[in-house]
Amino acid sequence: MSETTQTTQTFTPVSTQAERLIELGVHEIAGLSAAEVRAAAEGAGDGDFLLAVRPDLVPASVLAPLLRHRDRAGFVVTDMTDVDLFAPLGTIGLPDTPLYLVSGVDRGDDMANWSPDEALPALTAASRTPLLLTEGIHWVLQRPDVLERNHCFMTIGSRLRKPNGTLDARTPALWISNGTGRDGRERRDAPKVGWCWAGNRHTWLGFASGEERRRLEP
Repeated sequence: MSETTQTTQTFTPVSTQAERLIELGVHEIAGLSAAEVRAAAEGAGDGDFLLAVRPDLVPASVLAPLLRHRDRAGFVVTDMTDVDLFAPLGTIGLPDTPLYLVSGVDRGDDMANWSPDEALPALTAASRTPLLLTEGIHWVLQRPDVLERNHCFMTIGSRLRKPNGTLDARTPALWISNGTGRDGRERRDAPKVGWCWAGNRHTWLGFASGEERRRLEP
């Protein structure tokens, strides 16, 4: 395995991303007015950022159906009914504002065929922070083209902790359904929230990460 390298993604202005969330009704789910979201976006300043809503306000199970790929709606796999219990790792500090920004977002294609157990320490050593599942969904909401067959990504910043304190071995990811098995043929080409084992490698999954998160006042 080689050292990680990043190719950061380009986003539309935060004000444009805010309008996208308003169009989808995400602001209402989060208990925010459209005016609050727009005012916060105006204070973002210049820079290439991903606009995100805190997962405790808009969880993954609510965001996933808003995803689209080839006119197919997104979904969560049937054996991940506890998706909203996947919380930020203890090493990740979320801003305390409803809306926040993530800078330097990268899909992590160079880490394809790494396991999550291998990728996390490498990202940490490179001063990168793994994306949360909800951040990954926000990314695809803004940039649907970021999900490509054979080039999808994991979001290992979100993990489920068991009652005994250990981490569940599942790690969440976003990819495109082939319409097989329990997904159903009608979901072929749909954006999919699923999971992989923390010790397994997949040639078609990178590890999404960012540089930092910053608060955004509404």
